[in-house]
Amino acid sequence: MSSANPLWGSPRIVGELAKVGIHLAKATVEKYMVRPKKSPSPTWRAFLDNHVRELASVDFFLVPTVNFKVLFIFLVLVHLRRRIVHFNVTEHPTAQWTAQQLSEAFPWEAAPRYLVRDRDRVYGPAFKERVQCLGIEQVLTAPRSPWQNPFAERVIGSIRRECLDHVIVVHERHLRTLPGDYFVHYHRWRCHRSLAMDCPTPRPVHGPELGRVVEVAETGGLYRHYERRAA
Repeated sequence: MSSANPLWGSPRIVGELAKVGIHLAKATVEKYMVRPKKSPSPTWRAFLDNHVRELASVDFFLVPTVNFKVLFIFLVLVHLRRRIVHFNVTEHPTAQWTAQQLSEAFPWEAAPRYLVRDRDRVYGPAFKERVQCLGIEQVLTAPRSPWQNPFAERVIGSIRRECLDHVIVVHERHLRTLPGDYFVHYHRWRCHRSLAMDCPTPRPVHGPELGRVVEVAETGGLYRHYERRAA
């Protein structure tokens, strides 16, 4: 009982045992209680799991071009189904620009309840004001703790490994095209372990009755998917 309910103290357990006909002294219960190894307070992972339907994350990451110019990609990720609802590219991110991206990501009162972000200075007063106007509560990660924004960090890692690490970015327009093509693949075809090997846009199972399995190359063969097609 104490293992299953780490927030219960000995008086609560004494009372609960009495309701099932077991009468023990408080000292006896305290002697045999299992002491939790970790704090009984909810963990950060528990917060993310409990509010997954109401959470979104934002983050920036850097991409160098062929002539050593550094560009910034801004992502907005909805945790439920791991959908990337918006992205944009800029050379000079500002709080006003970032605030506008958030408005474009959540039009028509579609904003989530919580927004997870880091403490970058780009999220300045203009951004905070826009978040407040949208009725979103900001959840700030601890300094130098990217692991506290795991969904966004994992998506960024996938974008690098599966797309950007295999090409040389020429300029800003080129960088806008590359992730856009990848996100079509990401949402429609890429299986995710966190989604029970489904895609952000649910992907139907193709049975043998639909034809033979064919390999479909996307973006010049940069990534592929498989489906059944009738001969």
